Amino acid sequence: MNTPVSALMPVGWGILLGLLAQSASAGFIDNSSATLTARNFYLDRDYKGESPYPAAREWAQGFILKASSGFTEGTVGFGLDATGLLGLKLDSSPDRTATQLLSYNPVTREARDEYSELGITFKAKVSKSKLSIGTQFPSLPVITASPARLLPQSFRGAYLISDEWDGVTIHVGRMDRVNLRDSTDYGPIGLASPNGRFRPGATSERFDFYGGEYRPATNLTLRLLRAELDDIYTQDFLGVLHLAPMGEGTFKSDIRVFNSREDGRAKAGSIDNLNVGGMFSYRWGAHSLGVGHMRQFGDSAFPYIAGGEPAVLSDGTMSADFVNPGERTWAVRYDYDFAGVGIPGLTGMMRYLHGDSIDLPALGGRDLKESSKDFELAYVIQSGPAKDLVFRVREAFYRNQQDAGSTFRSDNETRINIDYTLKIW
Repeated sequence: MNTPVSALMPVGWGILLGLLAQSASAGFIDNSSATLTARNFYLDRDYKGESPYPAAREWAQGFILKASSGFTEGTVGFGLDATGLLGLKLDSSPDRTATQLLSYNPVTREARDEYSELGITFKAKVSKSKLSIGTQFPSLPVITASPARLLPQSFRGAYLISDEWDGVTIHVGRMDRVNLRDSTDYGPIGLASPNGRFRPGATSERFDFYGGEYRPATNLTLRLLRAELDDIYTQDFLGVLHLAPMGEGTFKSDIRVFNSREDGRAKAGSIDNLNVGGMFSYRWGAHSLGVGHMRQFGDSAFPYIAGGEPAVLSDGTMSADFVNPGERTWAVRYDYDFAGVGIPGLTGMMRYLHGDSIDLPALGGRDLKESSKDFELAYVIQSGPAKDLVFRVREAFYRNQQDAGSTFRSDNETRINIDYTLKIW
């Protein structure tokens, strides 16, 4: 795979011309769909202790339009997807920007009143294999388009998904650009470097990934993937997801192993990390209780793409990623579905994470600790004119022993979301 994605774009235009010629095809029109999601998002980080800014606090309104065609008829079917994104400022100030909800001027720190973009994806299908070229929203352990802000992160590239064999899914892709959650411009793909973990500013124009999923039974999924951010890092992933009936409930095992090292010219410096984590949960009735542990082995922190979150045990935490050099993390999580007491649509979550043995001598020491207490309450309206309207409130209380220069600073964080998705057709 040595062809740049930009060179594949003329192929996409050829597909588009084919679509125009065959747009009367029943499959192309009849199997199309479109949805519009309105997302109201308030984010408030109240920093504790020494900090350049006392808070990061903004309120914004977003709209996400997703339109997807079916495929034209024939041995090779062609299709087209489009994604329109719009973010609107409701409240912001230069002294409390950088929530990643809104695009802002890095000099004046003034948030833009609005930002928008349009993404186009050309797709072709043969049998049970689909190739797409253009705007991508991958969701794999080695590359994930983060949905954790007002508008989702996106990538530009080519992506093949094949389900030709029963129980097996193959993934092959190349991305050459990324569009961050608070941006409208595509740029080179960077390496996340919070807390000064790696050489700053390292970027690449080629991210390759390949591998697959094997489901030997309905309750067991095995995943093996490799990713290469050219001249920065190579990463192998092994995952095991297993469900087993136990008593009156189900026991779930989620094991994830990432092995990472520098690649090529090592533009971000030395990378040597083995991340091993497991979450073990038991669900019975309306309850779910899980306990997990994650460890960092090697001389460096865990590497992942800038602008998102790592798909490790701590995925979903709001204020930090818990993948510093040498870090050991314990997690306890409890979920409850209030349908069990007659309130369908209402769910709650409590989680505690504790990390220790953090090796950050430039930020305070070689045996530092951090912790996060996370709470979430969500409600989905079940019927009536506002059916499927979602309310979600999250609170986090994050503390660490790192110096004030740390990217992740002790804070109390609040996030409030109101989402509504309308099916247009």
